Amino acid sequence: MLELNKETFEQEVLKSEGKIFVDFYGDGCVPCQALMPFVHGCAEKYGDKIKFTALNTSKARRVAIGQQVLGLPVMAIYENGTKLEELVKDDCTEQNIDAMINRHI
Repeated sequence: MLELNKETFEQEVLKSEGKIFVDFYGDGCVPCQALMPFVHGCAEKYGDKIKFTALNTSKARRVAIGQQVLGLPVMAIYENGTKLEELVKDDCTEQNIDAMINRHI
């Protein structure tokens, strides 16, 4: 699981080829913290098919706003710099995250 920041997001996600999963989370986001072990498990399970990354929006607010991340948690899949699909807030369940990943691998 690659930890992104405001300096690396563009290069690792927007300018990168292939499919990339981004976990947008925040320091005070309880649902984000609860989902983190599951997302890390998905990274281990599917890491050979899709690149898994995470961005702490508390430290990269402008990046988050630029990606239209207005609430947390947000799980998104990008391909070649384009956001293909995302799950927002209450839609970020383990079942929905797994289904979204499987649609794109």
